[in-house]
Amino acid sequence: MSKKADVIEREEVVVRFAGDSGDGMQLTGTLFSDTSAFIGNDLSTFPDYPSEIRAPQGTIGGVSGFQVHFGHKQVNTPGDYADVLVAMNPAALKANVKSVKNGGTIIFDKDSFTEKGLRKAGYETDDPIKEDKLDGYNIIQAPITTLTKETLKDEGLDPKSILRSKNMFALGMVYWLFDRPLKYTEQFFEQKFKKKPKVIDANKKVLEAGYYYAETVELLTPTYRISPAEIEKGTYRNIDGNKATAWGFVAASEKSGLQLFCGSYPITPASEILQELSLRRDFGVKTFQAEDEIAGICTALGSSFAGSLAVTTTSGPGLALKSEALGLAVMAELPLVVVDVQRGGPSTGLPTKPEQSDLTQALFGRNGESPVVVMAASTPSNCFHYSFMAAKISLEHMVPVVLLTDGFLANGSEPWKIPKMADYPDIKAPVVEPGQKNWMPYARDPEKLSRTWAVAGTPGYEHRIGGLEKDELKGSVSHDPKNHERMVYLREEKVNRLVDVIPEQIIEGEQEGDILLVGWGGTYGHLRTALDELLKEGHKVGLAHFNYIRPLPANTDEVLGRFKRIVVCELNMGQFASYLRMNHPRYEYLQYNKVQGQPFTTIEIKEHVQKLLEA
Repeated sequence: MSKKADVIEREEVVVRFAGDSGDGMQLTGTLFSDTSAFIGNDLSTFPDYPSEIRAPQGTIGGVSGFQVHFGHKQVNTPGDYADVLVAMNPAALKANVKSVKNGGTIIFDKDSFTEKGLRKAGYETDDPIKEDKLDGYNIIQAPITTLTKETLKDEGLDPKSILRSKNMFALGMVYWLFDRPLKYTEQFFEQKFKKKPKVIDANKKVLEAGYYYAETVELLTPTYRISPAEIEKGTYRNIDGNKATAWGFVAASEKSGLQLFCGSYPITPASEILQELSLRRDFGVKTFQAEDEIAGICTALGSSFAGSLAVTTTSGPGLALKSEALGLAVMAELPLVVVDVQRGGPSTGLPTKPEQSDLTQALFGRNGESPVVVMAASTPSNCFHYSFMAAKISLEHMVPVVLLTDGFLANGSEPWKIPKMADYPDIKAPVVEPGQKNWMPYARDPEKLSRTWAVAGTPGYEHRIGGLEKDELKGSVSHDPKNHERMVYLREEKVNRLVDVIPEQIIEGEQEGDILLVGWGGTYGHLRTALDELLKEGHKVGLAHFNYIRPLPANTDEVLGRFKRIVVCELNMGQFASYLRMNHPRYEYLQYNKVQGQPFTTIEIKEHVQKLLEA
């Protein structure tokens, strides 16, 4: 065995795995991330995969990627550029080479770099290193396919099964490079394939073969050690945004004492919320996979009428289809949470890519005056908190809530400190008390303006409900002009009064100064990282990142007034900036927008702010 390479301590590292959709890059990245989380690193991930299920093999359109940023210090983003790229074929190299830092390490499977493979990827010569100008990079050409076949030649597996294991060879190499243990991944094999011992043995052998191959050739590079992060003590797990969203609703069900019902139609990138909730029968969760988006929200609304905590999940195209039934929830004043996991649009658009272009639809995308509460999560882990709070607000105030996440949050993951349920508030829905005299269906709490909730089938509390305008007390159909106007203003005021319930907006960084960065939703990590770097350089910059959008926090105007310039950063053409202009028109709002189906990078935000400061 060769001499152990030098070990270099690093604060943080970014690794990107890339290959064809069938190369298992999402699993490879997830296993690497989980191992890093187990040994105590902070991390953030970004799975990036194509929309087409069967994109032509070996082409750039079929490349699937997974980027993980892990470190000894706090990590808020998946990283701008990779220190290490693992490319399983020429297309993966071609598609991702621009995402590698100058002088970075590139590991690729040289067995796939055939003339045919190079041409399919768009290379014009047989020398991709020269064509991509990679002379200054640390290039490791490993015969991954050949060595995988050699490792498993006596295992009795078919050729397809053998080739499916080559991602584990690459993972073993990266484990050696970063001094990661194999045991956590081996435990995953044992649990995942416990009824298939041959598959367990094959994956373990290939993982170990990759590790020892890297050790033997020493990858012509030192190994790196990233020490565990100094984080608050507690029990942690790696969690993605969709799973966190689902669990937040389960927690709200427990705190409210109401059964959770989710009626949804599968749609990328929201489907995993429905899938996760379907596994939670141990908590009494009921799920219904509807035949379409309209049926999904209508079944959820029906379950709300029957006394359940009602949830429906979707993405932008589905939110459009749900708009009429969401208006019915506004008119009926029934609690309902609609989760919109945003993706690139319009129409089918970019199903697997993140965007923030549904904000205007969430705020205004219904006929008539149909006010709903609009909230937005901002990290994969705080999807738990904001789904819980969306349920709490909806139940206690008898109002529909739209919770916005996006594909970046839904699929990305990070360590999450599992909270104690005792630290979360109880949820008290205004369910009508038995024996209440002189009850009126639409009589209101004088402070909240919420009506009481008479669950269907409760004797003595039968009442009319539907989409037609209500009498302001009895709930019977009313076409009286004055009554309609009163009801319109009441429903609007009920949402507006939530300003007294939601927390005030905080400013991170400088509390006053030259530039206030403003964001909402999934852009938080990149804005926060850019802020930290700008503060280190001595700039007077702050960040106001909004989670409560309708209504806006009570101190919004005061926060905006503390800075000379306001820069609103969004993954759209300026929807939140326009909303701020409507509600706080005395300020000028500069915009920084990106609509590429990709998150911001810290570098581009920082450079934009520096140009403004210089100007």
